[in-house]
Amino acid sequence: MATDLTAPRTAARPDVASIQRRTLRLLFTTQIIGGIGVTIGISVGALLAARVAGTAVAGVAQSAGVVGAALLAVPVTRIMARHGRRPGLVLAYTVGAVGGVLVVLAAATRWVPLLFLGMLLFGGGTAANLQARYTAVDLAEPARRGRQLSLIVWATTIGAVAAPNFAALADRVTTGWGLPPLAGPFAFSAAAFVLAAVVLLGLLRPDPLLTARRLAAADAQAADLPPAADATATAVAAEAPAAGGGATPAAAPVTVRAPRGAGMRAAWSVVRGQPAARLGIAAVAVGHLVMVAVMAMTPVRLGESHADADVLRLVGIVLSLHIAGMYAFSPVVGWLTDRLGRRAVILGGVGLLLAACAVAGTAGHHTPRLSVGLVLLGLGWSGTMVAGSTLLSESVAAAVRPSVQGLCDLIMGLAGAGAAVVSGFVMQFAGYPVLTLLAAVAAAPLVALALRPVPTGAPDEEG
Repeated sequence: MATDLTAPRTAARPDVASIQRRTLRLLFTTQIIGGIGVTIGISVGALLAARVAGTAVAGVAQSAGVVGAALLAVPVTRIMARHGRRPGLVLAYTVGAVGGVLVVLAAATRWVPLLFLGMLLFGGGTAANLQARYTAVDLAEPARRGRQLSLIVWATTIGAVAAPNFAALADRVTTGWGLPPLAGPFAFSAAAFVLAAVVLLGLLRPDPLLTARRLAAADAQAADLPPAADATATAVAAEAPAAGGGATPAAAPVTVRAPRGAGMRAAWSVVRGQPAARLGIAAVAVGHLVMVAVMAMTPVRLGESHADADVLRLVGIVLSLHIAGMYAFSPVVGWLTDRLGRRAVILGGVGLLLAACAVAGTAGHHTPRLSVGLVLLGLGWSGTMVAGSTLLSESVAAAVRPSVQGLCDLIMGLAGAGAAVVSGFVMQFAGYPVLTLLAAVAAAPLVALALRPVPTGAPDEEG
């Protein structure tokens, strides 16, 4: 597969900084919209699944969204590798919208297989939100990659905090339209995903990934061009207009060829040969695994020591603090990632995860101490997610970057889904303290991997 992207040699150099600022503003906006869409559905997903399919399989239905997000990362990133970020993000949000509609139909017909299919496709919204963080660093300056990636992660906080309030309103409004109870939030989620897809389709131009590839190709050819030629300008002119909007004379083009076989197999081959990429994926996956394993069983732990009338209120408070730890401080984590280095923040994130397991596992029935443990758990996840994603993005060539990032999200999603399933069995047969101990054991090897020196510079296109 080869796609030729050419432009005249004498095109004016575009303002890459301006393109990046515009991209960040757009991604920030769509992350808020997409965050509302994801969270408004998730907030009632388990309850709806329990009414349609029964309490016994409610958790499995909820996990289908996590698995769907992981599996959808494969086709989405394949499209990005061929055609750029914009069509991949639009596809992911569109699939999420279709999933939301199917969940509404399943609630109306009480057809369980349709519910599972809808929840699986609903994961497209999560897949789009995750891929947006990588889009933020395609054109970022090396010294600002961590901060700009973390800004997009932080934008999710706004949607996540606002969405539960919209859920009740959506349910009341759509019940009047004849929809079953609890189906309305998924209808609103579908509408939010469609809105995000339309905004990206119309406004994410020029495509940041294609622009970054042209820049890299122009730099690679710079030695062969006459001294007066601006190779970097040539590389991006196809999507960025020349200064003044005038036509430019045709000349020898700079050609960017999309990589052959830029799929999961090629991504795995690249990761195996790049220690920094392996560390980035390991940090993201292990941090997510530990976070999901402990967080998923915390409501059950609270239910062991509090009356039913108090459990929902306490669960809301504790998980809100946990979500604040995950997202609210991500700009600070991004700043530290740029200031202290990627591996230093990964190590700090692992340290916070270990501290979280120790505090939560020894909290007993002391709810304030358990809350502290969940805040530390969120902060640790933020450290491994932001620093690991930044390290991964800059450790591989632009040609295979989307595929490698998709592989990372696939591994992360499957790790989280597996942790959610296993944690229930551990909780039932061994208890919460043993669960936190096993989570800490799972995180410990990441320390040795992070302490191993690895090159962090991005390889050139030939590499």
